[in-house]
Amino acid sequence: MVGIVVISHSRTLSEGVAELARELGVGKAAVEPAGGDAEGGMGTSIELVEQAVETVQDGDGVVLLADLGSSVLTAKLVIDDAEGEVVLADAPLAEGAVAAASMAATGADLATVVAAAESAYDHRKR
Repeated sequence: MVGIVVISHSRTLSEGVAELARELGVGKAAVEPAGGDAEGGMGTSIELVEQAVETVQDGDGVVLLADLGSSVLTAKLVIDDAEGEVVLADAPLAEGAVAAASMAATGADLATVVAAAESAYDHRKR
């Protein structure tokens, strides 16, 4: 199954989005948070992201969702060094994570899960 990693500057935000995505992925999707810096403060940590990728990687690929700025840069660094397929989705964090988890739970392939995450931009709120 495709794994999902939620990268945020805030540990609390990444944990909350991961929790929501897991629930709406009917408990089947492998979703891990990677938020904050290594000391628990605001920021990003390549080590935390790499650990999360390793946790959810089962051979079908991993989708990264990032909030902004340095979390996007961190995601790109992880992709450069990753073993296996790891892709950064161009998607809103919460909506993209939920869409990705819902699709991953069906057993969809990596490209389909990324497309689901990125399609979250199409679901307008007004």
